[in-house]
Amino acid sequence: MGGNNLLVNSKNRPALVIPGRETVPLRNYSRKRIALAFGAAALSDFLAMWTDFLPPVQWALDLGTAAALFLILGRRWALLPGLLMEAIPGMGVFPVWILVVLSLVLYDEIKTHRR
Repeated sequence: MGGNNLLVNSKNRPALVIPGRETVPLRNYSRKRIALAFGAAALSDFLAMWTDFLPPVQWALDLGTAAALFLILGRRWALLPGLLMEAIPGMGVFPVWILVVLSLVLYDEIKTHRR
């Protein structure tokens, strides 16, 4: 945080206040939600290795995983690139969903600020 930045508590969660910029709420996931998201992602990536030659099953698995992560982590647009990557044939061998959850957990507090 820079010079005149201020961290304040609102009704439900803390918010970062930067003079001259929009107020950005900080999202803190509980350990339970993080573990649940990693578990769902790991299970999906494991099952995706075995459904690589059955595209309809893999698509259903990926849509189900995206919906589960949407429910666990909330409305996060960062889930969409993971869904698009999983739609590419042959990408099931990479742990895409685990990387998506990891990026959400690590980089969620990095926000772009509007002037």
